[in-house]
Amino acid sequence: MGFVSSVVSPPEKNQLSYWFAFQNDNLMVKVEDNRAKVPKVYDLDDLNIQPVCEHYLGTLNGEHCYAVELPPGMLWPENMSFMGLRELFVLMDEDIFKVAVNAVQVVAWGQTHQFCGRCGAKTETKPDERAKVCPQCNHHSFPRITPAIMVGILKENQILLAANRMFPPDFYSVLAGFMEPGETLEECIVREVREEVGVEVKNIKYFGSQPWPFPNSLMIAFTADYAGGDIVVDGNEIVKAGWYSADNLPKRPTGGISVASKLIDWFKENH
Repeated sequence: MGFVSSVVSPPEKNQLSYWFAFQNDNLMVKVEDNRAKVPKVYDLDDLNIQPVCEHYLGTLNGEHCYAVELPPGMLWPENMSFMGLRELFVLMDEDIFKVAVNAVQVVAWGQTHQFCGRCGAKTETKPDERAKVCPQCNHHSFPRITPAIMVGILKENQILLAANRMFPPDFYSVLAGFMEPGETLEECIVREVREEVGVEVKNIKYFGSQPWPFPNSLMIAFTADYAGGDIVVDGNEIVKAGWYSADNLPKRPTGGISVASKLIDWFKENH
């Protein structure tokens, strides 16, 4: 069945449910045998936890899911710990991680939209939609989603991979960047590639997408063919870049959850 999003919570908490509880963007989990699990209880009262704010997310395989904000100084229950989603990326099952991505963004949205951005009045939660409504000016605020492109550029049997200044040493990935107002996805790809590595692209084709909560992005991945130009890195975001064959790939995203790793794996399997 997978995850089914909803904002209307059940009238009673009478079944075991997943609780995605965050403190300062860190998720409360129990780690056993190198796997991380979120608490599964009827209510956080069962763990003697009083959340600051609670959001209903929907169901995962028929089981209810909640996202909550916890007080900053709260001590976690015995055998639990708080971890960031980047750490949990390789420790959680993919379906649970996807809900955690949803949860952290909903909690952050609740934290940052308590007051109206237009008139400053305290907002109210819309009962039938993921929205905050201002009772004074009727302004509606929805969770922010920031689109970003990602592109695997192909040149014969090679792919262009680059090292970002923020990456660990000698770690490479495909190019990525945020869209600007008024751009199409294709225009964003052409601009970002030109700005970051100085080459031109053509034959842009959609590959896949993935929500990415760092902080609230939607990664939209494409492939494109090399159309000309020499690699000249911008020296700001990108510090190194080059063409790599399938049998000579550098250290890169792996694991299959991220769309970047899926894109590079697709290249390796097909070239």
